[in-house]
Amino acid sequence: MVFIALAYALGSMVLGGMLVFARLSGGYSVLLLWGSPLGLQSWNYPGLLIEAPWGFVELPFFATLSMILVSVGVGIGMAVAILLGVQLIRDRRATSGRPAAVGTIAGLTPAMIALVTLGACCSVTAAATAGVGLVAQSSGTSTSNLLLNNWYLGVFQIVVVYIALIAQELLLRVYGKTFGANDPGFAPPSSTVRRLDRRTLATAALRAALLAGGITWSLAVIADWTTTDPSSASAALWFGWLFEHWLVGGLAVVAALAPGVLLRGFRRLVPTASGVLVRATLFLGAWTLGVWVPPPLGGAGVEGFGNELLGALGVSPSFGGVGPVFPWGLALALRWAFQYLLLAGFAAAVAIAPEPALSWLSEVEPVPGGPSVRGSPSPASAAIPSNAR
Repeated sequence: MVFIALAYALGSMVLGGMLVFARLSGGYSVLLLWGSPLGLQSWNYPGLLIEAPWGFVELPFFATLSMILVSVGVGIGMAVAILLGVQLIRDRRATSGRPAAVGTIAGLTPAMIALVTLGACCSVTAAATAGVGLVAQSSGTSTSNLLLNNWYLGVFQIVVVYIALIAQELLLRVYGKTFGANDPGFAPPSSTVRRLDRRTLATAALRAALLAGGITWSLAVIADWTTTDPSSASAALWFGWLFEHWLVGGLAVVAALAPGVLLRGFRRLVPTASGVLVRATLFLGAWTLGVWVPPPLGGAGVEGFGNELLGALGVSPSFGGVGPVFPWGLALALRWAFQYLLLAGFAAAVAIAPEPALSWLSEVEPVPGGPSVRGSPSPASAAIPSNAR
């Protein structure tokens, strides 16, 4: 694990511009930087600058901290993947079972996500990586803004990698017994192998899409904070951040990681007065995100898919048109599809009919006659398979 983490950190430093190899005159020198003369980018200080005949090393404060955290996460994920691979080679019988294949993919997931934005967490120059542009598009901002406020790149990658580790742990708790793990927290091996049918593939694809859309949509709030001071933001902006981004996006993340847990929670919540309030609030966030809001709100920073579509078609702001972040193209299509329509549609489905929506995602049969009440688990609740938790 240590070797993998160090290798990833080294690659990030080289691609991010923190480590540069070059022939320099002179000897070794170490300079501690306490701040910028212009008072800019305070998150980079205190920093360390090391010069040597073979090149130089820049170690800004937050970029170095985020690189360490991401590298540790990648090291853990890759170490798990290697251990699972060794176990599969030793036990040929495990290679024929689908749980083994899923467990191997679970081990690789954090590393694969981190490799997409390799170097982004510690970018200190405009020549960082292509991953910076990917982070900008998924967050609804510009590459130049992220390079100016490069602290967001570190936050983005830390959150994404460690959510991937959470997903890895959830899957390993389901399939751990397949590899002979003795931890009682692992689920017992299933006596039957679930058939890989269309429903299984559809739910897996939907959970992956909800996870990707929910994470990037929730982190877009922090990207907004690079240009808008949250302490002086308007009530309309806070409404969009809380209800459109964090409520709708957070629901998607929880549903993707643990739909069974969310299903049981809604079964207890729906019969109560608080459940009515939660569902109404969730539907409000879904409506404003996926449909349309009236002109005063649209111009104040709260907009939905309908507002951006009208704006892209040239409709005046007096009729609710709001110019989209991106021009016509793939980036705008992905933003509308995964961060507007998908998240809003799923949130609206859960708000209107939580039992069938979450039961389908959890691959369990809905409870006939509605949810159980007063916290007493229904027979179907107890029958939720461990891989849906």
